[in-house]
Amino acid sequence: MAEAAPTTNIARKPSDTANRPSDQAAAPRNLKLLKGLLEAQPVVEVPAPPVIAESNAKSEPVKKGWISKLRPRHIAISLSFLAVVMVPSAITSTYMAFVAADQYHSSVSYSVRSISASSSGDLLGIFTQGGGGSTTADSYVLLDFILSERMVQAVDEAFGMEKIFGPQGSDYYYGLRPNLPIETKLSYWRRMIRVSMDHTSGIMDIEVKAFSPEVAQKVASFVVMQSEKLINDLSMTSRNEILKVAQEEVRSAEVRLTQSRSALRDYRDTSQEADPVAAAKLATQIVGGLEEQLVKLRTELSTALSQMGEDTPRIRVMRSQMASIESQITRERQRFGSGAAAGKQPRNAQGSDVAGRIQQYEGLQTQNEFAERAYTSSLGALEKARVEAAAKQRYLAVFIKPTLSELAQYPHRIMNSLLVTLGALMLWAVGVMTFYNIRDRN
Repeated sequence: MAEAAPTTNIARKPSDTANRPSDQAAAPRNLKLLKGLLEAQPVVEVPAPPVIAESNAKSEPVKKGWISKLRPRHIAISLSFLAVVMVPSAITSTYMAFVAADQYHSSVSYSVRSISASSSGDLLGIFTQGGGGSTTADSYVLLDFILSERMVQAVDEAFGMEKIFGPQGSDYYYGLRPNLPIETKLSYWRRMIRVSMDHTSGIMDIEVKAFSPEVAQKVASFVVMQSEKLINDLSMTSRNEILKVAQEEVRSAEVRLTQSRSALRDYRDTSQEADPVAAAKLATQIVGGLEEQLVKLRTELSTALSQMGEDTPRIRVMRSQMASIESQITRERQRFGSGAAAGKQPRNAQGSDVAGRIQQYEGLQTQNEFAERAYTSSLGALEKARVEAAAKQRYLAVFIKPTLSELAQYPHRIMNSLLVTLGALMLWAVGVMTFYNIRDRN
């Protein structure tokens, strides 16, 4: 600024000196002095600053505009916001509004119950007969079964998953594409069904989604049918396992009883007597009768000897009868197995003496009685096992049948759009914060 003022003065001095003779001739002296004072002030102070101010005013808008302040990182952040947040949000909102197909649901509720074994005389058992027993484990088994590949295969065989869950129009995101592996079908099935269970009451709530209310109701009914079949199979398996041991005991006792009865029958066929004990009693009665006859004959013989001689026929007959009776008594006693002569007489394989036959028969009889008692006990155990198996029988109690939806509840169009927008915004914010954190540390 100090150098611009002298330059201006030098430029204007020639003009002033050139016009001075004409001014002096046209105006008085006082006016010339006043005019000189007025012209001298703008020459020194006024002209130079406006030139500088005009040049600065022209250059400042170019340097301080908002476009000139943008840095490459600002442009990159703006583009990332557009790519990460705006584009996915716009695509999701458009898809949810115009492409996504309506989905209907069918709800069903049931629980696993067991029949409690209460005595008929228990009044409280009459009112609590329908809901006893712990069914928590069966409920967990049923929960896993509904979300398993076995259920997916059953639904696929019954309805065809590509047919009932295929893409509706251009909605390929919520539709099931054909020719997919079982693992992909299982993931899709778990998206289309929701299973929840109350751990306290054991009540299970199932919600099946489909692209039409009729299909959703049919699939829900099929799930209930398969669940009931599984519970019945589990009950039958449990019942068979309980009865298996008891039935094996019954078969073993029956075989044992059959063998003992067969041995007893063979003994009777060989000995030709039904009961050797009864035969021994009869033999004892025979010996007693013979001894009684022998005593009478001895008495008569004593009386006759007092009146007759020894060589008389009557005495000889009486002695002959006595000898015969004594011989018969000896033979009967030998058959019974008593006396000193029993040890000298050999015994055959079947046991010819009454004592041997009684011993053999009593052994067979004891085995037969034990087998009969064991068989009777096993029959009682089998009947008890049947009662317990019936008490542990499970059944499926359906108290809310599959419903028929009248209004599409899925997909949640606004909620899904908002979730995608918020998720993309959070992802973009985390990325920007991470970038600035790394930049500040470096």
